[in-house]
Amino acid sequence: MQSKREHRREWLMFRLKEYGAGYLFMLPWLIGFAVFVAFPLGWSLYNSFHKIFITTEGFQYTWVGLDNYRRMTIENNVYPIILITFFQKMLVIIPFILIFSYFVALLLNQRFPGRGFMRAVFFLPVIFATGQVIMELFVQGAGELPFIEQYNITALIQDNFSEKLATSLIEILSQAVIILWYSGVQILIFIAGFQTIPRSIYEAIAVDGASPWESFWKITFPSMLPFVGLNAIYTIVDLFTFPFNPVLEIVKRNMFTPTTGYGYASAQAWLYFAMILVLLAVALGLTYRAAKGR
Repeated sequence: MQSKREHRREWLMFRLKEYGAGYLFMLPWLIGFAVFVAFPLGWSLYNSFHKIFITTEGFQYTWVGLDNYRRMTIENNVYPIILITFFQKMLVIIPFILIFSYFVALLLNQRFPGRGFMRAVFFLPVIFATGQVIMELFVQGAGELPFIEQYNITALIQDNFSEKLATSLIEILSQAVIILWYSGVQILIFIAGFQTIPRSIYEAIAVDGASPWESFWKITFPSMLPFVGLNAIYTIVDLFTFPFNPVLEIVKRNMFTPTTGYGYASAQAWLYFAMILVLLAVALGLTYRAAKGR
């Protein structure tokens, strides 16, 4: 009778033979992740608990524990305010990007002349509006809609809506260009999701007498929930690395300030990272519950 050790060894050999090729393909990514992602993350977390001085002999570390986090949240109350304000702004933009890209993808999934050209048009901002290009576009004023000031839309909204609603509408209009520029990848993902739904299902539900509106809510939308979650995660990561991100600007500035330094900046970055992780966990949880309930 085989011992437990022999049985486990045979099981490991079986797993290695069965999935060995897959592990080999994953090995370069795992090495790259360990060297370029995991190690810098760990080192940044280590720095956040130290006061770091740059001397002629190199970096000098002094253990301060949670003092950097305390200073960041209690003594310096500017950073938490900017952080919370930025998160509130992103929480308004993210749903609009998802809604806009969803309905644009729904239209582009239909058959009509020039469909391929229109798909390319909506994806072009992803190619051009990246990195230094988008920064230059914003500097030249391309990040704002000119008709808002030209036709005094702001005053019109403030005169006809309540203060809170008017503020929200003005905020959405001011971010309309960002919503358009940051929807290209999401549109493609939604189009791919629409094409995974068999047309035979729509034919069957049409035979049963269902209207297009009923088929949308009973077939299309439930089938697209996993893709909504995927796009939500992608949008969160994409927006929180936005070139004009004020939080990242503060972190960069504190890195080279003598009174703060790398340790203090690392603590700020980790608080920002933790809040993003919470938001991603919420998006994943909601997607899982919605897909499971489907």
